[in-house]
Amino acid sequence: MGAPRAVVFGYHNVGVRCIKVLLAGGVDIALVVTHEDSPTENLWFESVASLCQAEGIPYITPSDARAPELLAQVQAARPDMLFSFYYRHMLPASILEVAPAYNMHGSLLPQFRGRAPVNWAVLHGATETGATLHEMTVKPDAGAIVAQTAVPILPDDTAFEVFGKVTVAAEQTLWGVLPALLDGTAPRHLNDLRQGGYFGGRTPEDGRIDWKLPAQQVYNLHRAVAPPYPGAFTEVNNVVYTIEKARLSKHSAGSLPAGLAVVDNCIFGVCGDGRMLAISALRAAGEPISAQQLQASLTARVSTH
Repeated sequence: MGAPRAVVFGYHNVGVRCIKVLLAGGVDIALVVTHEDSPTENLWFESVASLCQAEGIPYITPSDARAPELLAQVQAARPDMLFSFYYRHMLPASILEVAPAYNMHGSLLPQFRGRAPVNWAVLHGATETGATLHEMTVKPDAGAIVAQTAVPILPDDTAFEVFGKVTVAAEQTLWGVLPALLDGTAPRHLNDLRQGGYFGGRTPEDGRIDWKLPAQQVYNLHRAVAPPYPGAFTEVNNVVYTIEKARLSKHSAGSLPAGLAVVDNCIFGVCGDGRMLAISALRAAGEPISAQQLQASLTARVSTH
């Protein structure tokens, strides 16, 4: 018998690392389906297309996962199995019927099913997450669990930092279970959909700060969308300020009103519970904003009221 053949749907760092695991495990990757990079997106991650070029793997970038031509190409590859590693489109039943299909999801299923699982985990103050390889079904993130690996979310971790851990967890998960997956002895565990929840995609507007919320919630929002994601933001005098770096402050806000404030030449975000975020890097229109510049804007706001 020859090497097992696979078609891989992949993107992002998880796509790159998991394709490398398949290659190291002796899998013949007949075709990779990936995405064209968006000119409007901050591309801070590795390129699956570049990896395919370096390894001589055929790849395509269809815009529609439901296109008949894509199904024909997948069928023509005669795969023994399909993998999806951070591919952004849902795969239709017609493709999933071609061969047994497995997806790598960036959480400990059944927790945080759906889109942007790392960002949602940080936003909700989770203390751990991980990577889960599971069987693919038409319903997203609902198939039986094959293997998963947990990683911690430390109190000051940003989503970017957690995503790095999840990428390693994905590589470890696939590496550990791949031999059993190839010889048909991999376990199947219940993915209990009564637990956890399903979460949708996030947009930059979701980073708008409500300063009336407790400081921990505001801090979790900052951590969840901190650069290279679009960032948590607020508006003063029609100027949009985006928090680049911040930590929970040990100092009380006293009588300061909710919102941005400058105290002793330092920038703070005052929250609804009287606690503050100490903001060490703030930007407006892409440029760094000093405490003096912010103070001038705050003073101008006061003078116009």
